[in-house]
Amino acid sequence: MKLLIGILIGLLVVAPLGAYFYVKLGFLSLATTAKPLPMEEFMAHTALRESIGSAQNLQDPLPVTDENLLAGFKAYREHCAVCHGLPGESKPVIAAGMFPPPPQLMVAREMVTDDPEGATFWKVSNGIRLSGMPRFDTLPETTRWQLTMFLKHADRLPPAAQAGLRR
Repeated sequence: MKLLIGILIGLLVVAPLGAYFYVKLGFLSLATTAKPLPMEEFMAHTALRESIGSAQNLQDPLPVTDENLLAGFKAYREHCAVCHGLPGESKPVIAAGMFPPPPQLMVAREMVTDDPEGATFWKVSNGIRLSGMPRFDTLPETTRWQLTMFLKHADRLPPAAQAGLRR
């Protein structure tokens, strides 16, 4: 019984006090250059996956057309490129100073073309806490779906859409 009481006191008193003093004594750096805490990335990815939940099953209701892809690119260029970059350009300066670093969505290894459309739409609509990713729920829903469509097809845009990117 004493062991159980000791464990309970440890969980309710000692652990929170330890966490408080860890922060208070300056061991937790909030600098963007600091290394992630143990389990920080795991917890963040797990929380994001659970937050998205069944929204990942949503399908883009818009037809894949050159017009929708170009509208999605225009929204991307206006609202996203400052952090996530543009095709064929170097990483934006602002992205170099962010933590976690925003994925460069126009670079093949960081694209979200294999992500479910619903997950991308959820991220655009809701943002991601503690990451610098804002929500864009003030954009019309159609625009958010066009942006999702552009990101989904960014690695295989039809010729007319590719030509539109260069304008």
